[in-house]
Amino acid sequence: MQDPGSAQHEAAAPGVLSRHDELAARHPFVVWAWGLLHLDFTGIAFGALFFGWSLTPSLLPRDWLFQGLIGGLNAAIGYGVGTAVGWAVYRYFLATKSWWPPAPRILLAAKIGVVVGAVVASVVMLVYSAGWQRELAVLMDAEGTTTSGYIRTGGLSLLVAGAAISLWRVLRDLVRLVARYLNRWLRVPRNAAFPVGVAVVAFLAYTLVTGVLLNGLYSLANSAFSLQNNSTRDGVLRPLDPERSGSPQSLAPWDTLGFEGRNFVARGLTAAQLTAANGAPAEEPIRVYAGLETAPTTDERIDVVVDELERTGAFDRKVLVVIPTTGTGWVNPTAAEAIELVHNGDTALVAAQYSYLPSWISFIADRQKAADAGKALVDKVHERWLTKPPETRPELYVYGESLGTQAGEGAFDSLAEIRETVDGVLWVGPPNANTLWRQLVTRRDPGTPEVAPVYADGLVVRFADSAADISQPLGPWLDPRVLYIQHPSDPVVWWNPDLIFNRPDWLSEPPGYDRLPQMRWFPIVTFWQVSADLANAAGVPDGHGHNYGTSVLDGWIAIAAPDGWTQADTDRVRAVLVATAGTQGPEK
Repeated sequence: MQDPGSAQHEAAAPGVLSRHDELAARHPFVVWAWGLLHLDFTGIAFGALFFGWSLTPSLLPRDWLFQGLIGGLNAAIGYGVGTAVGWAVYRYFLATKSWWPPAPRILLAAKIGVVVGAVVASVVMLVYSAGWQRELAVLMDAEGTTTSGYIRTGGLSLLVAGAAISLWRVLRDLVRLVARYLNRWLRVPRNAAFPVGVAVVAFLAYTLVTGVLLNGLYSLANSAFSLQNNSTRDGVLRPLDPERSGSPQSLAPWDTLGFEGRNFVARGLTAAQLTAANGAPAEEPIRVYAGLETAPTTDERIDVVVDELERTGAFDRKVLVVIPTTGTGWVNPTAAEAIELVHNGDTALVAAQYSYLPSWISFIADRQKAADAGKALVDKVHERWLTKPPETRPELYVYGESLGTQAGEGAFDSLAEIRETVDGVLWVGPPNANTLWRQLVTRRDPGTPEVAPVYADGLVVRFADSAADISQPLGPWLDPRVLYIQHPSDPVVWWNPDLIFNRPDWLSEPPGYDRLPQMRWFPIVTFWQVSADLANAAGVPDGHGHNYGTSVLDGWIAIAAPDGWTQADTDRVRAVLVATAGTQGPEK
């Protein structure tokens, strides 16, 4: 509860300064800074509770550094909740009781008990947490942690929590300062000055964070990543084949394609390599791309890629795949090679960049831009595709991964429009904020779990969590097919601000194949746990988190397999993809 002596100074005779007042008069800053360290014991108890909750397992293994940051943040939040609870209990209950406060020695013993109990409970939870992290690492074939190494979490969390609490107290003191001046200078009544002070400081803090800090960081990130956009990955050379954007014959100059665009058009298997892999003569795959510098506006960039499709003869191929990209314009090289291998190069892939920023920044700042760019790309390619004779034009597919799924979904208003527009859709690792994905999952068939939903008996749309799940018979699957691939442990799929105060269905249901059953939902805490998982979403082995590996091959086979395709064909192509994996860089 509230310390009854926390707001009192040492007793002093009338007219005589107490030692506290004397020290405050001589060294006001020292006294103020020391006050930042004073702790409420109810807050300590709640802080330890929130810290313990944060140590429970979440979706992905976390090292001591990430856990220390999240543990400290949650401990600070718990401390704030505890002080509020303690104040309310004291104000509305204990303050009216004759037996409160208790004898000093009892109060001291209680304080010591709270501190010792908090420390012991935290250490015990750290030991258990290290064990859970090792279990999670084994589940994902990742490297585990040691208990002794994980204990460092406690020290880092203490520092982070202390910094967060001090920052809150600085803001509180600033509110009091504003209220004092409002009362003194503007004669605002004291009971009104404090709320006004809160409003003023809140407005200034919001303006500073959103109007100055975030905009500044956004501009800084944009500048930094635009510099990378002008570079080229080692070993990437300008293509000479006319089937590639950036080639001498291309309408999209090589130096305008950006870092990821140059990587996309210059890499991939050639016709000769496809012939060797498949044992049959292959065509040279077409890859068309426009970077941010290819043209000034989105519409002009899309016009360039559509003209590139015409120039390369893309509308005469068997398969045409439209790929709304992730933030920096990245296209999953495994997905691109997979569809080219499956159709032995009789393919055309088209993509366009809309941002310099990585997906996690674009998700915060550029979500609408992603949707608009995806719609523009799909719409204009589809319009040109419709002008071709139906008997000779290619099958039209849409592929997207991560933020690229959000860009792809932005092209369609409904599932019916998807079926009227394209021959199939493959979306991998969709963010939880995707509108269409959320609608389908919310309306899933009764009795099916959120982590593995079934929509309308799987007649058109299906959800799968692995290669084996994709091929599992589920009854008739009508064309055109729509397939979402999503791992139970992918934080990109399951992160949502609603985690702060609402337990999602997927945490009420039996866990998926790569999530520990010990994971529980805790208010506020689980949100920060899954937020931390986002930072390492793709840093786990294939088949877990946001790393989908060669399961994209199985997705392509499910929606776009050639006639006569066999399991032996799948095994052959997978072996080629495994052999070339890791040579083209991770998602950006």
